[in-house]
Amino acid sequence: MMTKIGILGSGHVGSTLAQQIVTLGLASELVLIDPKADKVAADVMDLQDMQANLASHTRVFAGGYADLKDADIVVSAFGNIAEAWKTPTDRFAELPFTKKYVEECAPQLKDSGFHGVLVVISNPCDVITSLFQRLTGFDRNRVLGTGTLLDSSRMKRATAAALDIDPRSVDGYSLGEHGNSQFVAWSTVRVLGRPIQELLAESKTQLDLDQIDHDAKMGGHTVFFGKRYTNFGIAAAASRLLKAIIEDAHEELPVSNYYAPLDCYLGYPAIIGKQGIVKQLALALTDEEKEKLERSADFIKDKTAQVLGSTR
Repeated sequence: MMTKIGILGSGHVGSTLAQQIVTLGLASELVLIDPKADKVAADVMDLQDMQANLASHTRVFAGGYADLKDADIVVSAFGNIAEAWKTPTDRFAELPFTKKYVEECAPQLKDSGFHGVLVVISNPCDVITSLFQRLTGFDRNRVLGTGTLLDSSRMKRATAAALDIDPRSVDGYSLGEHGNSQFVAWSTVRVLGRPIQELLAESKTQLDLDQIDHDAKMGGHTVFFGKRYTNFGIAAAASRLLKAIIEDAHEELPVSNYYAPLDCYLGYPAIIGKQGIVKQLALALTDEEKEKLERSADFIKDKTAQVLGSTR
């Protein structure tokens, strides 16, 4: 199966994602687009140097927007780590940079004739995903972000660590903004196949769910302060999302997608296939969780309105 993927931005996240795509053999062609010609050329050669030691082959090259016409997936991975360090606990720190980038690249992406799925990693993820959809005019099902897929993984890591089990034995979601207003929807969380609240009640295990929620929310900040950027976790989340699209897997993932009841893009589980969003789930959230989701949506919408009101 021939699959072509384009990555906009070859920074820490974009290059790490490119490495995973090549290592996992997710694409037959991979095109990297970045204004820093020397950096992207070096990444291309580095990725080409992997080929002799891999089981699969990927044609990797630096290109332009015209090369995206026949791409199956384009990933927005651009960002500005220097801007993020100005207010490192706020994902909106990169907004002035990423907003400008979207305004410049969205028309070029549209004019290229690209008709695949656009996946957004760039922060603030939900707002940038919404901005891309508005400026390209692509169908909403074709424009999605990684959203709370990584945050849900961080929740699973924190929960599993507290219970001394493998994180793959934990299911459930963090919902809302990929940012400070996100929350763990504990009504969706199952451990070893059982609802976590039921398991805790029966086993008398002491578990501070509020602390785990906080750990999941702040996990990115811990990594960021430790090495001044994040890349492995988000690249793994993006790789999983790309694989679900490529394989038309109809996998259930908590991604940033348009949530009609609250009229905005936010992290909420949906079925993912080759056309992007196949179907959105309808979670049976508690009243408290519904209120948290609405508050998170209001925050995203306020920020989105500020951005969209000032776009060209």
